[in-house]
Amino acid sequence: MDSMLSLEKVTHYFGGLKAVSNFNLELPDGALYGLIGPNGAGKTTIFNLITGIYTPTEGSIKLMNESIIRKKPYQIVHMGIARTFQNLRIFGSLSVLDNIRISRHYTVGKSKHTGNRKHKESSDLVQTNLFDSFFRTRNYLKAERQITDEAIDLLKLIKLDDVMHEQAKSLPYGKLRKLEIARALATHPSVLLLDEPAAGMNPAEIGELMDLIHFIRDNFKITILLIEHHMKVVMGICEYIKVIDFGETIAEGKPVEVANNPRVIEAYLGKEEGKCS
Repeated sequence: MDSMLSLEKVTHYFGGLKAVSNFNLELPDGALYGLIGPNGAGKTTIFNLITGIYTPTEGSIKLMNESIIRKKPYQIVHMGIARTFQNLRIFGSLSVLDNIRISRHYTVGKSKHTGNRKHKESSDLVQTNLFDSFFRTRNYLKAERQITDEAIDLLKLIKLDDVMHEQAKSLPYGKLRKLEIARALATHPSVLLLDEPAAGMNPAEIGELMDLIHFIRDNFKITILLIEHHMKVVMGICEYIKVIDFGETIAEGKPVEVANNPRVIEAYLGKEEGKCS
């Protein structure tokens, strides 16, 4: 399959500390890949390099064969990469609906890579300017209706429409995680990066999350790369996994291959015996 996101020989230093070393990744269009490793292995650093928070010391990062190195984070969002974070970053005092509307506003009128998929593009929305916003013209009101309708449709798909008028901070933790994913989807990404989406969830919520991630990949036709510590999630939904430790790749392959790799068992699972099947 065509590569949607590629990292080649990516290395990053923090002072004299090599946080990521010679990291390579080819993320095929429509894939659902996992990135795992012990705490401090460099996983979130890789996400930060992809999304423009850090600039790699060496190597290349490309989205649809176009370099994204030295792009600002907002530019990378416009190009088609969205992410969630380990620690929730929700606008708690705003409604669930307004959290989604803000994300959709952010990418109105911006070009994005769509690969071989068909998305409802920003060009479908009525375009407005400062004059329209200030005087609340007919164009402004129509654009706002379109954005609101699209946000409601998204919340229905993610099954959050029953709480769309509630303040985000009033939601239980599992629904907040879903809201953060929905907010990322509102930017119309081609690639979705999920940073420990199951963190803090109970077993029932984890099962719902696994179903949701599969649903998103299959119905939104986007590429997903996720960091996760819950082996049930990683082994249950990922098609391919890369394992890093101290910034270096120590194993990669299909879930069962990775789970039975001695280096992974020693470095990540913390035991030397027993095999997963």
